[in-house]
Amino acid sequence: MSERIEDIAVKMVAGGKGLLAADESTATIKKRFDAISLVSTEESRRDYREMLFRSDDAMKKYISGVILYEETLFQKAANGTPFVDVIKAADSIPGIKVDIGAKPLAGFPGETVTEGLDGLADRLAKYYDAGARFAKWRGVIAISDALPSYGAIKANAHALARYAALCQQAKIVPIVEPEVLMDGEPGTQSLDRSEEVTRWTLQIVFQELAEARINLEGMILKPSMVIDGKKARKASVEQVAERTVKVLKETVPSAVPGIAFLSGGQSTEEATAHLSAINSGYDLPWKVTFSYGRALQDSALKAWGGKAENVAAGQRAFTHRAEMNYLAAKGSWTKDREQAA
Repeated sequence: MSERIEDIAVKMVAGGKGLLAADESTATIKKRFDAISLVSTEESRRDYREMLFRSDDAMKKYISGVILYEETLFQKAANGTPFVDVIKAADSIPGIKVDIGAKPLAGFPGETVTEGLDGLADRLAKYYDAGARFAKWRGVIAISDALPSYGAIKANAHALARYAALCQQAKIVPIVEPEVLMDGEPGTQSLDRSEEVTRWTLQIVFQELAEARINLEGMILKPSMVIDGKKARKASVEQVAERTVKVLKETVPSAVPGIAFLSGGQSTEEATAHLSAINSGYDLPWKVTFSYGRALQDSALKAWGGKAENVAAGQRAFTHRAEMNYLAAKGSWTKDREQAA
């Protein structure tokens, strides 16, 4: 594996492959397991991740990298093989979530700032030694008629830039993730409002990245799409693609090698359809792919159900979703291909 961050960043978004976000915190994966009546233990979490990472077709053909939670980065498969080695054997790149979550931003009611910068340089050195070659940090931007404030966007953008600088110093590719939430109340998150806030957020993020002297060729952007609130979804697939591309072309320098979208509050098929429309309808200066969690895992989790005899069924479901998003990253997904599988 190349050790130049620019080469790693290019590989992360090459050829239609995308990222599996398997970085759910212990609390979050408990909620996912609750939905299938499975107790969350270190062993059950290991078994679930192992099912995904050993899906050979999916991992080798469609997944370029895996974002891990710290527990999983140091975890071993049932036979004692480190998960990092399982991922590398599929020619996929291990990555690590490094923030410790969004916390209330003092003085800014209803807004948050992501924490985790203290001690990050030391943690990155440990993660690099363990095999991680990219990292992820998520800034969360609330949206309503009155939010976000400039102060909240600025605080999160500054934290993203500081994190990115520490990553690049540690020879780790930073995924910069400014997520404009899509759960605004009906009437407060129109497509126009989403476009306005996403543009404003990305402008400030790239200003902070420039001031922090970030090497744009050695990073990946993980933005939300320009989309109306999920509680009152009205925009068509084509409208979401058009507005999203418009904002990205206005704010994201072409030196950035790739954009890997988060799925956020979209349904599994919505996330795939929007990604495909963006790639099929526009001439883009960056590779545009996926970095999905639930939109890749939901069907696999349900098919597996926590039972050893269902591992193959879970892997088939995961491989199908990975393939659909691979096609979307190439702009060639269709509903017919979805239903033919």
